[in-house]
Amino acid sequence: MDRSSPSRSRRTAPVVAMAAAVALTLAGCSSSSGGKKAEEGGADASAGKAGTPRMTVALVTHQSPGDTFWDIVRKGAEAAAAKDNIKLVYSADPNAGNQANLVQNAIDQKVDGIAVTLAKPDALKSVAGKAEAAGIPVVGLNSGVSDWKKLGLLEFFGQDETVAGEALGNKLNSVGAKKAVCVIQEQGNVGLTQRCDGVKKTFSGTLETLYVNGTDMPSVKSTITAKLKQNPSLDHVIALGAPIALTAVQSVSDAGSKAKVATFDLNKSLTGAISKGTIEFAVDQQPYLQGYLAIDSLWLYKNNGNYMGGGEQPVLTGPAFVDKSNVDSVAGFAAKGTR
Repeated sequence: MDRSSPSRSRRTAPVVAMAAAVALTLAGCSSSSGGKKAEEGGADASAGKAGTPRMTVALVTHQSPGDTFWDIVRKGAEAAAAKDNIKLVYSADPNAGNQANLVQNAIDQKVDGIAVTLAKPDALKSVAGKAEAAGIPVVGLNSGVSDWKKLGLLEFFGQDETVAGEALGNKLNSVGAKKAVCVIQEQGNVGLTQRCDGVKKTFSGTLETLYVNGTDMPSVKSTITAKLKQNPSLDHVIALGAPIALTAVQSVSDAGSKAKVATFDLNKSLTGAISKGTIEFAVDQQPYLQGYLAIDSLWLYKNNGNYMGGGEQPVLTGPAFVDKSNVDSVAGFAAKGTR
């Protein structure tokens, strides 16, 4: 991509107002009960309202099968696509090599833009360079806040996972936690690792790490249960996604433990659990906003030469805490699948 042309200038016309608005709405990466299959076009994209020429944009994520966190991301992406007269093509694979192949497929199809997650950024470096060489603008979302600029992406939309983890560690201190376990459902995912590392930085108590297979919920349940039985002094289980948190609640019951469950990320079932008190709190990263802004940014770049964040800073969509004090104001949106 020719970065010297006026439309490539990162500093001439950033959408400062929009980036600032996002920063003011800071309000956590997974949820489950039926994600959609890879390689699908956005059903709502054909209802475009913009008068600009039709664009085709690929959204390529590391979604695991059955993970509805990505349904929320897609809803946001499809809403932006419908508004902007964009044909949205969605594909996903949790295997980093396969995800890179999906990005290559998008390049081969000569799409007008690509939005991609960077859970395992090293595996995407080469193909990101190929997109740039092909003149296809690429933006990052959700995962990769520490790596998007290194890979030459135009913009990034998500939360700083280390900062989010640090905030959760401070929250644990405020509720009197002493011993916690941080449950990682996908080894090698840099964002998940950064969350637990962030918690460890600020939590004044003892933090252990527990790896589980997030694609096998019965195994997740039994592994957490076994950990709680092995160490009955644990007072908090920290999940890194809504379905893991909901499963951890069952594990706490099965183990006869008094541990409380806190988590990153929301879905409608999780907001109900917060209301009931079975989950103490959640960190929200607003995935709908990530999907919406990523797709809308590509339309803005093509049609107006804009960079959100000036092409230099990420646009942060989180973190913010959802607990009993504010869950009612969020639950209605979660029920619609947009929070």
